[in-house]
Amino acid sequence: MTVRFLGAVVILDVLAVWRRRFLWTVVGFMISDSSDTSLLLGQADAGDPHALGELLERNRERLARIVGFRMDRRLQGRIDATDVVQETFIDATRRFAEFAKDRPVPFFLWLRYLTVQKLAELHRHHLGVKARDAGREVSIYQGPLPQATSAVLAAQLLGKQTSPSEAAAQAELKLKLEDKLNSLDEIDREVLALRHFEQLSNAEAAQVLQISESAASNRYVRAVKRLKAILSPSFG
Repeated sequence: MTVRFLGAVVILDVLAVWRRRFLWTVVGFMISDSSDTSLLLGQADAGDPHALGELLERNRERLARIVGFRMDRRLQGRIDATDVVQETFIDATRRFAEFAKDRPVPFFLWLRYLTVQKLAELHRHHLGVKARDAGREVSIYQGPLPQATSAVLAAQLLGKQTSPSEAAAQAELKLKLEDKLNSLDEIDREVLALRHFEQLSNAEAAQVLQISESAASNRYVRAVKRLKAILSPSFG
């Protein structure tokens, strides 16, 4: 049973890669690595461990920020984002040869995929398969990997308050903001999360969502306009 299950997982991974490659080719928004990154990728593929190490270190801080943003609030304080990234780097080192064969996606997006995949494993391990259904949160963009939630977005937008009176007022405001964010289209919320909080470029966000760059740009502009209305003093 175990062998059969692992074989099915491998087949599904391969099908997922080919599906992404097909969609990126048809839609026409495939982006490539910078010349500097491509040079290091070539050196790493030739067996230079220092080149691969440099590539990983360049993305450490950015990936840690993504983990901190995507991590379920119940795991914050129990799991450090830097540990998730370090485990991802171990996995990336092990799987680099597979990636380097044809480089189906830019290196950073491949690392991001491995990172959120690792985070999904931790969510399942610590919170169980029904973790996404817990609490009052509404998931943003129902994909196969951990997505941001309205609660996370609200917390990021409001920041942290230290005094008890400020914290109490913020808790009430946060619930109201969550409700407003839930009224946004799911993909618009995810575009907002990718561009504003993960700080992905428009091309990167489009590739993650498998939509065209123009569609991603239009959705981002629309989401920002809605967000400005939501964040008005009266909250709309």
